[in-house]
Amino acid sequence: MQKTRTFLASIAMATVLSLPVMAQDAPTIDTVVATVNGKDITVGHMIVARASLPEQYQQLPDDVLFTGILEQLVQQSALSDTLEGELPARVVLSLENETRSLRAAEAVEQTMAKADTEEAIKTAYDEQYGSVDQEIEYNASHILVETEEEASALVEELAAGADFAELAKAKSTGPSGPNGGSLGWFSSGMMVPTFEEATVALEPGAVSAPIKTQFGWHVILLNEKRTKDAPALEDVREELDIQIRQTIAQTTIEAVTEAAEVDTTASTTIDPAVIKNLEWLE
Repeated sequence: MQKTRTFLASIAMATVLSLPVMAQDAPTIDTVVATVNGKDITVGHMIVARASLPEQYQQLPDDVLFTGILEQLVQQSALSDTLEGELPARVVLSLENETRSLRAAEAVEQTMAKADTEEAIKTAYDEQYGSVDQEIEYNASHILVETEEEASALVEELAAGADFAELAKAKSTGPSGPNGGSLGWFSSGMMVPTFEEATVALEPGAVSAPIKTQFGWHVILLNEKRTKDAPALEDVREELDIQIRQTIAQTTIEAVTEAAEVDTTASTTIDPAVIKNLEWLE
């Protein structure tokens, strides 16, 4: 096997060295890079072969990929010519499935190319962000204790001038205690309802009365609040473009399938397990 591979590699290298200089200067998709038994291998064949490689192989240096892909295509061409008789059913059926898949994908691409995606992107942006009420975000801190009495005592200490962060570090039983009780920024739906309602009712700098949740008793300080602006169009353009293309593809598939003359009645008489019979392909 190793001798065979070495021999084929030598043929590939000799073919590369014999290429006309003119073809190397200005190659096109139809530029012939090798000929095997009278059949051409072109730059186009190599481009497609490279595009189908796993990502980690595509990162290899160009010269390494060029040599490796050419060697592979030369070997495949030579071996293909040695095949005797008709193609096995599994190969014929695989080719038919692959052709069907590629043609279907190309049909969808043609539909997308005709679509005004730029206008669709702007429309989608307006629908998703233009008419939506601007969201309010809150930055708050809290001190969590076990009883209402403890919470009330904290409120009194704060009213007398105690530092909220220091009290949180000393008294809070919550995980934010060591950080001065800071919860950072949050918006609607991120906190339990009772806690959120109490926070929303505060003005920046104000401290709440004791608030009870399933976690215990809280004293809340609203540090500040802000209006969350809608993202800029350019920041979400790629996301919207993907959404639109997926919608176009799905709509196209459904419309074309609906318009096609389809008869699947014969399939209702077949045992679904039949598709496991790989031996039929031999």
